[in-house]
Amino acid sequence: MTSTTPAGLTAIKEDLIAKGVKYCIGAYVDIHGVPKGKVVPVNHFESFAQGSELYTGYALDGLGQRPNDDELSSVPDLSRGVQLPWQPEVMWYPADLAFHGQPYEVSTRVAFGRVLEQARSMGFGFNLGIECEVYFVKQEEGRLVVPNADDNLMKSCYDVKRFMDVYGLVDRIATTINGLGWDLYSLDHEDGNSQFEFDFKFADGLTMADRYVFFRFLAKKLAADAGLLATFMPKPFADKTGNGAHFNMSLSDLETGRNLFKAAPGEADAYGLGLTGLGYSFIAGILKHGRALCAAFAPTVNSYKRLIRRGAMGYYSWAPVFNSFGTNNRTNSVRVPMAGGRCESRNADSSCNPYLAGALVLAAGLEGVRDGLLPGQPQTENLYELTDAQLAERGVQPLPRTLAEAVQAFEDDPFTEQVLGSALKKEFIEYKRAEWEEYHLTISPWEVQKYASLF
Repeated sequence: MTSTTPAGLTAIKEDLIAKGVKYCIGAYVDIHGVPKGKVVPVNHFESFAQGSELYTGYALDGLGQRPNDDELSSVPDLSRGVQLPWQPEVMWYPADLAFHGQPYEVSTRVAFGRVLEQARSMGFGFNLGIECEVYFVKQEEGRLVVPNADDNLMKSCYDVKRFMDVYGLVDRIATTINGLGWDLYSLDHEDGNSQFEFDFKFADGLTMADRYVFFRFLAKKLAADAGLLATFMPKPFADKTGNGAHFNMSLSDLETGRNLFKAAPGEADAYGLGLTGLGYSFIAGILKHGRALCAAFAPTVNSYKRLIRRGAMGYYSWAPVFNSFGTNNRTNSVRVPMAGGRCESRNADSSCNPYLAGALVLAAGLEGVRDGLLPGQPQTENLYELTDAQLAERGVQPLPRTLAEAVQAFEDDPFTEQVLGSALKKEFIEYKRAEWEEYHLTISPWEVQKYASLF
């Protein structure tokens, strides 16, 4: 545990100076999961570590403040610091927000911490892995453009030649990830042109959420060095797959670290998917609140252009559009991979705030465990090909089709307030409704082309 005594803080400062650190950042996030913070000279580390940096919350999105409110402070998590690999004189710490010396209820990282503590009180650790998908593009006259003219296959997934075309950038990102000790185990050219995925080992929930926020930061920086934009827009191209951020989850025994979702040989397995009863109940909790969770997993207008069966694409989108679970069947929103031992929420996309989404999905799963819920029979068919009547017969519920519908489901479910509190819930609804309204009031080029000369 990191020492926070005066002598302990001074020792940390001296170590930072010895490593060449000049500045420290305590990076908290706004409602969108975008990092914010002040830059503090390392000589003032002791004050910085105790929350000296104050912020006008009204200047940022979704922090629940008005112009007359007292300032917020950021409290860096000293156990999770990252010395920037490309700028080693800067030390980055994820941070919580505090108000009058107490954890701030409208901080999404604080909210996630509360739910993680609930899990610990039940004897559980929360293992989380987030799959990182990103497009590397150029932006020309307001349009996103695939920079490699040869990356034009309809099905470019796993293509080695197109991967090697951008080897310099992906290798630099991969090397940076491994240098941070995250244990990258796979990277590939994804399904979309100029789309790539980076997968590193799961960790405890808070560590993984911190890493996902930092991954977006580092990918943007390293792509910019290569003259490209790393976009985490969920659906940057109508005719290509979207950017997911699939949440892979399990509960562990706090004392032994044993995976409590992994069915042992000979152990009862209700559906034969390699999960324990605890794992199935966790999934049932996610499904119970699946439509409300979708607002946090897929929190933008653009997210719902990803959650479609096909759309403008030449083949199925791979994106989940149903609140359902099943086997290695990617038409479900909750999937149990072949080896079992975990579940994957697939409607999470690359624009999500991982603290907000993590708090809600873990709380939903814990509710399922506490109440002994059952998820029903797993769906094994291609759900994309079933009619609405056939889906209804199977009890398969659609996920929301727009941000407006998702926010309404989020508002209507009392569970979201139980988890987040009234202030954070209200902020999320207010900002996301405003986002939808702004989009709805915008006249798009499609509308001009469609209607200007039609009548």
